[in-house]
Amino acid sequence: MSIAEKKFNNKKIAILGLGIENVAFLKFLAKKKVKAQIIICDPADLKILKEKISEVKGLDFEFNNDKNCDENLKDFDIVSRAPGYPLFSKNLIKAKKVGVKITSAMKLFFEFCPSKNIIGVTGSKGKGTTSSLIYEVIKTAGKKVYLGGNIGIAPFEFIEKIKATDFVVLELSSFQLEDLDKSPKIAVVTNLFKEHLAPADPNNPNYHKTMATYWGAKANIFSHQKKGDYLVINEKLKNKICHSKSNAQANTTKLAYCTQDSNRLLAGARNDRVVFYSNSYLQSNLIGEHNKENIAAAVEVAKILKIKDEIVERAVKKFQGLPHRTEFVAEINGVQYFDDSFATVPEVSVIALKSFVDNKNIILLAGGADKGSNFKSFAKEIKKRVKYLILFKGRGTEKLFKELRSVNCKLKIVKVSNMKEAIKIAKKQAKNRDLVLLSTGCASFGCFKNYKDRGDQFKAEIQKLGA
Repeated sequence: MSIAEKKFNNKKIAILGLGIENVAFLKFLAKKKVKAQIIICDPADLKILKEKISEVKGLDFEFNNDKNCDENLKDFDIVSRAPGYPLFSKNLIKAKKVGVKITSAMKLFFEFCPSKNIIGVTGSKGKGTTSSLIYEVIKTAGKKVYLGGNIGIAPFEFIEKIKATDFVVLELSSFQLEDLDKSPKIAVVTNLFKEHLAPADPNNPNYHKTMATYWGAKANIFSHQKKGDYLVINEKLKNKICHSKSNAQANTTKLAYCTQDSNRLLAGARNDRVVFYSNSYLQSNLIGEHNKENIAAAVEVAKILKIKDEIVERAVKKFQGLPHRTEFVAEINGVQYFDDSFATVPEVSVIALKSFVDNKNIILLAGGADKGSNFKSFAKEIKKRVKYLILFKGRGTEKLFKELRSVNCKLKIVKVSNMKEAIKIAKKQAKNRDLVLLSTGCASFGCFKNYKDRGDQFKAEIQKLGA
């Protein structure tokens, strides 16, 4: 009998939210011939739910797509929660109190993964680029490596291919990390901004009630590490990391994030190998200072893995970057167009604007839904670097507009409700050597499905201009 059968056979299991991670987990249970009673709790359309698991054969499962399908979680033995479902849900808390095992596909992956060579990458932004870079470096070195996580690939999709000597690189969001009780062998933290502090996504109601709980979730990437594991962390976070020697283990260091208003330790790690990184100046195709930091993180991981410098340089040089991250789209009639739709918080849009330090002829597409952000710095940067501002409608836009007035910004500003209208105005305003930048500093919901849809619509409209 397999370990999976021993753990799940004859159990009543709730699949809470049928996202890609839980779908892959169900496929894993089917391949392991697990005999359990499985209820899929998801208020989505039944036809869509059935399509998602059409490839899952041999499992005993039924659907509950009622609006309140999570009311009776206490009746289950195990609940596998999708990252979008909040841990602070009253129904989940009730279930936990009566002994229901609350878990997630990512948590279970750490338990079942055949290899301990897991490299986890988190941060408010940059984690996708950094994890992809690390993956490319390891692959270029000729080692067997898999990439998954928040980047859009559920790790249970490839778990059965993994051998003990293989490497696994995981991009990990705060929602995937918040219930982990194991940490990767190498943990990478790129940065930390105010993010996910409000339920901006109607399809993902999860959020963090405070900055402290946000960091607490992120810190799980290193807080369960053991002696001999590595934490690779941005030097900019150095003044936010508290160090204190543990009396019980004098040779280890306790690490925690210190909030500005308190030195309270929010999370600790028993780890004696902490590496801080800043910028790398290796030749690359990536734009902006933030990408120099992302490259530096990958370089430090390569050093830990003893990968030769020339291999790292080759991998970094050929890496083209990920879509929607300060991505060059086209140059039409002397006007350059860049897609930075992944900038869903103002701090990242500030970085994008600074990436074009020599260009003050920027037409900026910004605004949208709010994620609990502060827009003051963004407003100041817009005043300094932007010549024309196009804002998508949303709560974030209203907050940004107030900050623009507070810094006495006298830019020409127009509000739009769709991408077609935005590009039409941008084209009319743009002159030779101008730059049109989609970097909203806000979530996309309202006008768009998500940041990918927003970026794809931007590219589609630019293609029409070129045609």
